[in-house]
Amino acid sequence: MRRRQLNLGGLALCLIALGAAPAALADGSSKPHGGGGRFAVYYPIIKKYNKSGERFRIEGFCRSACTLFLSIKNVCVDRSAFLSFHAGPDRKTHKWVRNSSSTRKMLRAYKPKLRRYLLDGHHVDSRTYFTMKGATLIDKFGYEECPPPKPPLPVRREPS
Repeated sequence: MRRRQLNLGGLALCLIALGAAPAALADGSSKPHGGGGRFAVYYPIIKKYNKSGERFRIEGFCRSACTLFLSIKNVCVDRSAFLSFHAGPDRKTHKWVRNSSSTRKMLRAYKPKLRRYLLDGHHVDSRTYFTMKGATLIDKFGYEECPPPKPPLPVRREPS
């Protein structure tokens, strides 16, 4: 009986350790932040992932300020993601224009080739969204493709 109690205790510790490991090793995701918003929400996340070196996945819909995540050093893009770009608002005129400080901040977050494409195509001249598939960012602009997510580890239960 004593031996069985020790084995169950060891099993419980292993399960606790395994349960904690996936959360600690999980990639970051753009999903909770896909709708865009204020830059101040995004900069701490970018800083955290650039400091840790952990992978950050852009997946699902990623609009506006969410595209700032492209500046993360270890970012990857899901092929089926949709990223929407537009001009940012000018603080003085409140117009959404290509030469506003907000637009310039967003453009600095992108690789030079994507930045040039958005400017040349006039895709960041107004508040109108220009949407691009993740596959295009990967194939045309050289962003890393996300590997398939790892499936959760199965939990084996001992028969009672």
